[in-house]
Amino acid sequence: MSKMYYRELYCGTPVRYWAGMALLGTIVAIALGAAFYMEHNGHWVTGMTNQVVWGLPHVFAIFLIVAASGALNVASIGSVFGGPMYKPLGRFSSLLAIGLLAGGLVVLLLDLGRPDRLIIAMTHYNFKSIFAWNIILYSGFFAIVGLYLWAMMDRKANRYYRPIGFAAFFWRLALTTGTGSIFGFLVAREAYDAAIMAPMFIIMSFSYGLAFFIITLIAAYMWGDRELGDLRLARLKNLLGVFVGAVLYFALVFNLTNLYVTQHHGVESFILLNGGVYTAMFWIGQVLIGGVIPLFLIYSPAFDKARWAIAAASMMVLIGGFFQIYVIVIGGQAFPMSVFPGKEVLESSFYDGTVGAYAPSLPEMLLGIGGIAIAMTMVAVGARMFKVFPESLEDPGESA
Repeated sequence: MSKMYYRELYCGTPVRYWAGMALLGTIVAIALGAAFYMEHNGHWVTGMTNQVVWGLPHVFAIFLIVAASGALNVASIGSVFGGPMYKPLGRFSSLLAIGLLAGGLVVLLLDLGRPDRLIIAMTHYNFKSIFAWNIILYSGFFAIVGLYLWAMMDRKANRYYRPIGFAAFFWRLALTTGTGSIFGFLVAREAYDAAIMAPMFIIMSFSYGLAFFIITLIAAYMWGDRELGDLRLARLKNLLGVFVGAVLYFALVFNLTNLYVTQHHGVESFILLNGGVYTAMFWIGQVLIGGVIPLFLIYSPAFDKARWAIAAASMMVLIGGFFQIYVIVIGGQAFPMSVFPGKEVLESSFYDGTVGAYAPSLPEMLLGIGGIAIAMTMVAVGARMFKVFPESLEDPGESA
């Protein structure tokens, strides 16, 4: 393969760049206003209740955190597995991973109600809590990926590129395992209690992160008037198809396993058959929009080299993934919790045995969208400041 030359990304004219930054800045400002409104008035202004304590901001936060781990997958393929087609994309992969994680954590922090309490979480650890472990995993991810990016950009540090790449690869697996284990360890919730949650979140991260990567890569090279070859994009597209199929497979195994256990028949019936909006999100959002249609667009010969089809498939994967996280987080809380499993108890008037109602409020939605804007702002600023994009990604003379 020919030598790669990197330079900062200039998205067309300065007016276009600063107009885009102004738009992102406006969205972030609105999101901060929504966070202040919720913090000042209390969470009663949101759709959250005593039954559904993790609302739409948590869905956005978990979605971005999971995608951040998967966005680093392209860099890992180049360094850990020695994929020459993916190695030139490692710098942007690392930058995107840092941006997505930062956006997700900002949403999570501003949704706490008391963001200052994060200082306590960072200085006092309860190592029996998976939440405490995740604080360490998130902080370590920033540090390791930052070193990873430095090793790729600095020739003097390039000798550390491969060992840091291995460290980043295993750390991001641990990070996503920790995020999935938050739900897998919650045995009180029938919709969560499953060891398969951890590996399922890992494969979900591969799918969401690569979809984010493909969309931002196509957009960057289109706006920057740079060459992006069909062969490299086809490799990414086919890899995305494998991950999308794997997500569907894990969802199938997860639900079949729950159907085998009599204790979980109630929650499975709720999600798959009579859960109303959650059932629609599962079948239409997660399975159809996030799985079946993208696989058709990716593998159909009619769309073999159609870039709009690749971009559409990636966007639909993200939409379906968001629905999947929503069903897991919100749907799992909405289903009534069995306080005394296997026992017959008298029901009180405090929502015993009833499905928890939840309707997302506008401030919650604005805060979540602001997290995506923060991630994209960091990526745009980073791409303008650092040499993360090759000048050209034209197809090599022969297959690598």
